[in-house]
Amino acid sequence: MRDYEMMVIINPDLGDDEVSQVLEKFKEIISQGGGELEKIEEWGKRKLAYEVKHKKEGYYAMFYFKGQPDLPDRLRREIRLNPDVYRGMIIRRGD
Repeated sequence: MRDYEMMVIINPDLGDDEVSQVLEKFKEIISQGGGELEKIEEWGKRKLAYEVKHKKEGYYAMFYFKGQPDLPDRLRREIRLNPDVYRGMIIRRGD
């Protein structure tokens, strides 16, 4: 298994329950894909460098996990399809 980290920027207008549902969806994908979630850092609302979908803020969350090489593709698909996720990036952590 490889080490990964993923940052997502979520719609800041969502309530706490809705943000939790979005984060839970990512946790579910990681566990169903045979990955191990190490930790999640919720950074909260932060100012964006530039407007995204006419918003100047976003809710940031970082995921640290281990998984097989196909797991990031499943997560990227969710990032693209979920309208509440503005941006996302997954990188492989160094050995």
